[in-house]
Amino acid sequence: MKIVSQTSVLTLGAVAMTTIASAQKLTDAQKAIQAEQYQKAKTMLKSMTAADPGKDENYFYLGWVYLLQDYPDSAKAVFTKGITANNKSALNYVGLGQIARSENNNSAAMQNFDQAATYAGKSDQPYIYTAKAYLMKPSPNVDMALSTLEKAAKWGAKDAEYYITLGDAYHAKLDNTKAYGSYSTAQNLDPKSPEIDVAIGSLWKQANNFEGAIEELNKAIALDPNYGPAYRELAETSLRWAQSDPKVASEKVKQGAAFYKKYLDLTDRSPESQMRYADFLIESGDYKTLEQVANELAKSDKSNLRIYRYLGYAAYENKNYPAGLEAINKFITEAAPKRIIARDYLYLGRLQFKNNQDSLGILNLTKAAEMDSTMADAYAEIGTMLYGQKKYAAAGDAYEKYIAKSHHGKLNDYFRVGMSYYYGYSDQYFDYLNKKTTVPPDSSLLAKGDSAFSYVQQKTASRPVADVFLYRARLNDLKENDRSNMKAYAKPFYEQFVALKGNTNPTDERTKKNLGEAYAYLGTYNELIAKDDSKAEEDFQKALAASPDNREAKAYFARKENKTAKK
Repeated sequence: MKIVSQTSVLTLGAVAMTTIASAQKLTDAQKAIQAEQYQKAKTMLKSMTAADPGKDENYFYLGWVYLLQDYPDSAKAVFTKGITANNKSALNYVGLGQIARSENNNSAAMQNFDQAATYAGKSDQPYIYTAKAYLMKPSPNVDMALSTLEKAAKWGAKDAEYYITLGDAYHAKLDNTKAYGSYSTAQNLDPKSPEIDVAIGSLWKQANNFEGAIEELNKAIALDPNYGPAYRELAETSLRWAQSDPKVASEKVKQGAAFYKKYLDLTDRSPESQMRYADFLIESGDYKTLEQVANELAKSDKSNLRIYRYLGYAAYENKNYPAGLEAINKFITEAAPKRIIARDYLYLGRLQFKNNQDSLGILNLTKAAEMDSTMADAYAEIGTMLYGQKKYAAAGDAYEKYIAKSHHGKLNDYFRVGMSYYYGYSDQYFDYLNKKTTVPPDSSLLAKGDSAFSYVQQKTASRPVADVFLYRARLNDLKENDRSNMKAYAKPFYEQFVALKGNTNPTDERTKKNLGEAYAYLGTYNELIAKDDSKAEEDFQKALAASPDNREAKAYFARKENKTAKK
């Protein structure tokens, strides 16, 4: 019989207690990460790595927090320490793999992920976190995440975290049926996890089932009233609801802001949490509050360049253009290129235009639209800028790009295309006619302009718009090559304009002048082409009645008077 001394028993007990305490501390840190209490988690994990520098797992979770907070350099340093502590640390190789992905070094990423798999043994954690890495923005790869989770499944390791991650992957793939099935399985395995209710709530939010989303999120709060992510998701659900239903927009935006403030209170108001709040304020359009939040952040950490992004956006929306340009320039020139997003160039371009740097503004607005197809509205802004500068043909091109790229062009946008090309050709025509240039006008502008006006005319056939006929008439009149041998391209459009406005007894000067123009054209046609003097005189009389200063009508009656005097 083997005798164990009392001293040995005490020693073994102390080791066991230390191991249990260490495991509990790690569990607490993991819960803090899940609750997005990143500052708390970092404090705990830094203490744990200092107390037990040989424990590689602690380094991984500390590095993972840095990744979640978008500090890849700090994360890389910590993962490297984890591998120094244990050169077969599967999780820390996963961390280095994600760092390589963030640097667009896919071969290094695969090498590190493969190394992690080699050391994973029968643990599913390295595979789960590799899948989580593949789901990280800005370049998620859902198929690789699902493939990695299949490898974990081969070991038979299917805990709640596995199914949550599987649900996240299907959610990212917009396969809500499979996502819900995975989350439900996770819920059966861990019914007290608020994380799962939040995930299901996010699923319903994406499907615009707002009541269902709120019901799930309230379940999470019932499980843990201090679970911050539930309030963040409630805020974002309220915002999406506001954006989809104008009737409740004001109410829902206010609710969302209140939920986000609660989230901040529960996540230790770290700079990262406040920056996430700043992102929410951008989406909700609350730029006054955004400016306040950004200024508060700047007081505590001026080295954080992302703050200058927020200051730039807010200053533009609050019409403080010089300060906005200074802030956004600082961000774009000093931040790493991979940190710059399309929206940054959008605001840079807007601010440059407001600060009389028009050419640079157009370049950066174009860059934003080319980087991100959802920024196609930038082409409409470019069109407006160019039109204001009387660069009409270029404005027409920009409006056409907006319609083609955005896929939600309205009739007013088509009308702007027509107007831009009409004025673009008109300027070229008269410059050539007056010998200001030797370059003939570009007739393709007429074709493109008339096509745009024709589209509007077709779509408004049941409720015709007079200005469409007026501008189609003017544009078609420019097609005349020989004024002495008119083809009368404009005639049917002037007639339609007169039919719409001729019997309305207009009181505004613009309509009167336009009627005078239309009647004078028809009078000229009847005088010179139809040779119908009585009809011509009638038209010119109507022109003068509508617009007494109409030059063509006055000239006609002057000619008529001269002929009478000579007889």
